[in-house]
Amino acid sequence: MSICDSPLRLRLDTSALVDNWQWLNARSGAAACGAAIKANGYGLGAAEVMRRLSAAGCRDFFVATWAEANAVASRAEDVALSVLHGVRAEDMAAARAGRARPVLNTPEQVRRWKEAGGGPCDVMVDTGMNRLGVAPADIAAGLLDGLMIETLMSHLACADEDVTMNAAQQVDFAALKGRTRARRMSLANSAGICLGADYAFDLTRPGIALYGGVPRDEAAGRLRQVATPEAQILQRRRVGAGDRVGYNAAFAAERDMELAILNIGYADGYLRGFSGKGHAMAGAARLPVLGRVSMDLLIVCVDAAPDLGEGDWVSIGYALPEAAEVSGLSQYELLTGLGQRLQRIWN
Repeated sequence: MSICDSPLRLRLDTSALVDNWQWLNARSGAAACGAAIKANGYGLGAAEVMRRLSAAGCRDFFVATWAEANAVASRAEDVALSVLHGVRAEDMAAARAGRARPVLNTPEQVRRWKEAGGGPCDVMVDTGMNRLGVAPADIAAGLLDGLMIETLMSHLACADEDVTMNAAQQVDFAALKGRTRARRMSLANSAGICLGADYAFDLTRPGIALYGGVPRDEAAGRLRQVATPEAQILQRRRVGAGDRVGYNAAFAAERDMELAILNIGYADGYLRGFSGKGHAMAGAARLPVLGRVSMDLLIVCVDAAPDLGEGDWVSIGYALPEAAEVSGLSQYELLTGLGQRLQRIWN
């Protein structure tokens, strides 16, 4: 291993990413299926995700900020790119100079865009989430008149749950059809795609499901894991019955045990919620996490893998639905929190 190689890596599966998008695309029916690549592609690398999905046929991508748009601008020549947070005054120069479209979220952003000469844009309308978006009443009052709107969109607040709010938002959004000059309408996120055809409209905007997250039961067994952390063993050691392991002596060995100390910790996004609950894998052997997760280190039991030694690699159990259940973290946090010390390696 050269001095530049990291003792941490994140294995990224291109075929799983593409397969996930293709399933979501098929589930979207006649609607186009885009891809949310905000937060640096949910932590996996926005430019690399965009390259792979655009090659698979995806033509609509979504980032949060203009800095994120600039980071993928060189790959956005033959696809559409929308900036979900719209335009602040500080963003106008970048917005006017680039190819990305702003998603206008407030009357002030609409005014700012119009005064700058307009141009193609998207618009977010609030249908009950009370987060971002103009009000339907503002649309009725003519706020959007004169805008060149590509996509009118809204966002589902509870699509991962079976609640009446989903249908209420769908009805309120559908009522806006024909009320603007928007070429397309878009409502469904990953979970919204699973709710059925009534939610697809003209364009869907999956995020977490692209990366192996399971937003609803309808997607279980259909989506593949994309990201798998791997860590190198720094030390193998033996402890005896009664020995204490890790910070605060949180684990006491009930018998003689073989341990491995791994080069990963909560500074890398493997958070304390996995303490005493997570696991690593060496082939088919499951290696339970013992004691507290440290900032840079993790202790696992390797009784089931007698041949493992210093310098060997193990994979971390990180299938998103299961990891979320074990750790108490959301699938979104698990992905976006992975640190930059993990070297991203695509296959």
